Amino acid sequence: MEKFGATGRIESYIPHRGAMRLIDRVLEVDDEHVVAEVDVPFDGLFVRDGRVPSWIAIEYMAQAVAAWAGSRARSQGGPPRAGLLLGSRRFEAKCDGFPSGARLRIEVRCELMGANGLGQFDCRIEMDGQEVAVARIAVLDPPEGSTILQGGTPA
Repeated sequence: MEKFGATGRIESYIPHRGAMRLIDRVLEVDDEHVVAEVDVPFDGLFVRDGRVPSWIAIEYMAQAVAAWAGSRARSQGGPPRAGLLLGSRRFEAKCDGFPSGARLRIEVRCELMGANGLGQFDCRIEMDGQEVAVARIAVLDPPEGSTILQGGTPA
């Protein structure tokens, strides 16, 4: 397991850049799970009236999954690659939104990852030690060499 403290190098784990890079740090990652953090911004794409709406939790979870997949790619000598969020099940937000300045802890555990790149993850987000969002999300992490994200057919 890699542990990073407070300054995990997020850009080396996810392909997201600019305004669409929503998570800030990877705290730990191993073959089965990842823990990441978000410092809820004071301005940005999704900030409204000093908060980010709770439905953005799905994207926070998806980017944590991307960090987990990026760790796997790095261990095989490759860069993080784009993947697809296919959907969510049992999403529950226990608040209306996340206030600017709050720190969120995202924990993601891989429940299933097929050789074809289809995966399912159990996700949760905590704020101030309290669980504020949970979901199961399905993703596609296309196998190396696949052109599916470029509009082609899978390799």
